Amino acid sequence: MYESPIRRPLITGETSYAKITEDIAQTVEGKPTKWWYLGFIVSVAALGLWFLTVGYLLFTGVGVWGLNKTVDWGWDITNFVWWVGIGHAGTLISAILLLFRQKWRTAVNRSAEAMTIFAVICAGSYPLLHAGRPWVIYWVFPLPNTYGSLWANFNSPLLWDVFAISTYLTVSVVFWYVGLIPDLATIRDRATGLRRKIYGFFSFGWNGSAKAWQRFESVSLILAGLATPLVLSVHTIVSMDFATSVIPGWHTTIFPPYFVAGAVFSGFAMVLTLLIIMRKAMRLEQYITINHIDVMNKIILVTGSIVGSAYITEFFIAWYSAVPYERYAFINRAFGPYWWAYWAMMTCNVITPQLFWSQKLRRNITAVFIISIFVNIGMWFERFVIIVTSLHRDYLPSSWAMYSPSWVEIGMFIGSQGLFFTLFFLFAKFVPVIAIAEVKSVAKSSASQYIKKTADQEGVDLKELNPQVVVPQLIDQYE
Repeated sequence: MYESPIRRPLITGETSYAKITEDIAQTVEGKPTKWWYLGFIVSVAALGLWFLTVGYLLFTGVGVWGLNKTVDWGWDITNFVWWVGIGHAGTLISAILLLFRQKWRTAVNRSAEAMTIFAVICAGSYPLLHAGRPWVIYWVFPLPNTYGSLWANFNSPLLWDVFAISTYLTVSVVFWYVGLIPDLATIRDRATGLRRKIYGFFSFGWNGSAKAWQRFESVSLILAGLATPLVLSVHTIVSMDFATSVIPGWHTTIFPPYFVAGAVFSGFAMVLTLLIIMRKAMRLEQYITINHIDVMNKIILVTGSIVGSAYITEFFIAWYSAVPYERYAFINRAFGPYWWAYWAMMTCNVITPQLFWSQKLRRNITAVFIISIFVNIGMWFERFVIIVTSLHRDYLPSSWAMYSPSWVEIGMFIGSQGLFFTLFFLFAKFVPVIAIAEVKSVAKSSASQYIKKTADQEGVDLKELNPQVVVPQLIDQYE
């Protein structure tokens, strides 16, 4: 009978159930470090810029953006699509890998889920503000005309975005919170006074019984099943904002799978960026190991290759179609006024991820961190190229116009990152950033595999020996 190979342990060094709880809970129970304070202050400062620019926008109007008659979508929609893409990795790690029983997800799923929620919040702010008058945003809902509004146009992908993203956010929040309940109960049992009451309220009376765990597993699988289609549907619908138009370079059937692959690509890159910083600042190297980073880099390599293939396919179809407008759109992207954005996209998204063919680079923390930053930059440029370079040259030369962002758009983009990181810093302080209960299950599995492997190497048949003596000795070696 074929047996699967023994994999590297997902937890390194000396460990025990008590030590896992102590190591992960220390960030919640202890005082914040100076690095936390420094990062939080910078994030709050950027968040202040977001409030300033958004307030000025609401008071003055969307005319403060650098948009014009030709380029009526600019940095606002670029940032919207970029943030939605970043939010994809959390659901992928949490839902799909849970359904496939991939144990390596346990150390990274909590942070990825939180990243998803915060990224979708940042993304949702852009179409809300792009509406120009957010106080009448209820017009997009099918309310009766007695409210003074019109029925929503259900033929528009822009309306589909409203339902897709709101559903995605709701399921992601519920999935994230359900996974938090056992760990909130752990913090509750270790706390006193008001802190104990607060965590007790949010842990919903969790008692850790077999029945509670059974229901927890059932609810997690149901939510994973609901969330899995959203990974495909949300960014597919976002891509239809472009694909259903008649703009050269947009109306193409490759957009849905192309956007989904790009979303997973950029989402995993952002997860890596955050995890590498977090594992160092919070001293979690034992739980977020090189093996986790190596596996995630392989996914980035695969999705990056898919994105690169999509770029090549777009150029081929533009040439093969023999449509002059389509050909010109892609030639203009590569060699027109915005050539620098196109080649930045190609360098960061096509060339850089191919470095992960080298195992040495995949397991080099500094190299991975730098490459993940490049991927995030490249995916932003991809959205900029798709939107701006396709719009700034219309069918008639009289409609050609150049676009450059105003200080308000730049400030909103920096501010949205401040909003994201402020929420993430608060999450890292008040909630365990790693799922304590799930990591304990992996620790048991890792120890079991190590015991079997050691016994095989020593030529020991565990069935013929006293397990009360042999197994504890092997566990002591492992721990």
